[in-house]
Amino acid sequence: MSRRELDAAGITDPLLRAAYTRCRRLNARHGKTYFLATRLLPLERRSAVHALYGFARWADDIVDDLDRHRTPEERDRLLRRLESDLADGLLTRAGREPVVKAVADTAGRYGIDHALFADFLSSMRADLTVTHYPTFADLQGYVHGSAAVIGLQMLPVLGTVTAREEAAPHAAALGVAFQLTNFLRDVGEDLDRGRVYLPGDLLAAHGVDRSLLEWSRRTGRRDRRIRAALMAAEAMTRRVYRTAEPGIAMLDPRVRPCIRAAFTLYGGILDAIAEQDYSVLHRRAVVSRRRRAATAAAGVLRVAGARLRARTEDRVARAGASAVERKGPVR
Repeated sequence: MSRRELDAAGITDPLLRAAYTRCRRLNARHGKTYFLATRLLPLERRSAVHALYGFARWADDIVDDLDRHRTPEERDRLLRRLESDLADGLLTRAGREPVVKAVADTAGRYGIDHALFADFLSSMRADLTVTHYPTFADLQGYVHGSAAVIGLQMLPVLGTVTAREEAAPHAAALGVAFQLTNFLRDVGEDLDRGRVYLPGDLLAAHGVDRSLLEWSRRTGRRDRRIRAALMAAEAMTRRVYRTAEPGIAMLDPRVRPCIRAAFTLYGGILDAIAEQDYSVLHRRAVVSRRRRAATAAAGVLRVAGARLRARTEDRVARAGASAVERKGPVR
């Protein structure tokens, strides 16, 4: 299938095809929800989305270093090397790393603003030293670079039926909604890495601090204050989803099923968290296979409907043009 995607996108250079294929594999392995949604995109746009995901994942893996084999200094050095490679790649549409080669080509093809990549890497660098965010305002600065810019990078690839400036705030909000969902789902895992992404003021409002979270994670015991804080974080995240949702109708009709599926699947993570009574410090909430399959099936039906409407509109347009041609010029 990847060959069909690359052919449809007009990517012919063997090294570039290999770079995009590497990104696709990263997406399939690490971003299962995201990857499932991309299967609903038109063939010619999937490779670009894989490139954007692959680059983001590569940088994220550098700063997270889950096995803790690298010191912070080594991770900083690798991140700076990636940043330098990207800066050169965006100018030349090349790169030493395959993920850079692919994302630089995508940025060139779709005219993606280079500043969005700089903002992303700035937030990645923050993960090397910042371990908590005292207020939601502080967190907003981080999620702009780590999440909002992802939505903005995607927008030129997806295409819009409105002015891109009108759709942009909703695209940014959707990226943030997905990120906040991940923060809530991964509270325990992030705590193991020494980080707390939930805003300190939200936690404090319910009598929760880092030591209480660590106690619960360590002992496996529950606390009503933590549950209340997590419920508040869920409500905050759902508000961001509501801000993002109107933007789906502003997208190219052919990509709406993909984004609607992603919207539904990530929202389903919040549902799973609530169904498991906010036990995210002790187990990871996941969307069931049955629900993922149902969402994918609904997406396929939407894709078929969008394609049928597009063909019908094309036939009507061609018929109208033929009628005008037969009628001849107006005298």
